[in-house]
Amino acid sequence: MGEGGLTHTDARGRVKMVDVGDKPVTERRATAEATVSMSGATLDLIFEGALAKGDAIGTARLAGIMGAKRTSDLIPLCHPISLSEVSVQIERVPSAARIRTTVRNADRTGVEMEAMTAAAVAALTLYDMIKGVERGARIEGVRLLHKAGGRSGDWSAPGAR
Repeated sequence: MGEGGLTHTDARGRVKMVDVGDKPVTERRATAEATVSMSGATLDLIFEGALAKGDAIGTARLAGIMGAKRTSDLIPLCHPISLSEVSVQIERVPSAARIRTTVRNADRTGVEMEAMTAAAVAALTLYDMIKGVERGARIEGVRLLHKAGGRSGDWSAPGAR
């Protein structure tokens, strides 16, 4: 383990991929979220299926799933892992669309990065779908809400529901 307990650096501070070969295969699950803030008029277009570009919710959901599957291609030190489930839910909340993702697997390393990547990619896709009507929309609060399994056990973000 590197200086300060960082697992992705060696004793000399050089970046390295963590060796997970000796870790047991366990069930793991992670939930993340992102929010895309926008006007009520744009939210109406999204949730009524009236955007000129088409089904924003379905497109963002599919992009989130694809993002989770490609996480190790995007984040340099993530291990390529098999995923048994990727769920992407998008709901209307006041002044925003909230994206919540859950990723599950049985492997030697967790799925936190896959869940957060799914949320971020879904949010970026939703932005792409609405930018023609509202360029000022904001992607906010990409964060891990909960993780379960593995050596470190369960964790929940303060105030996460």
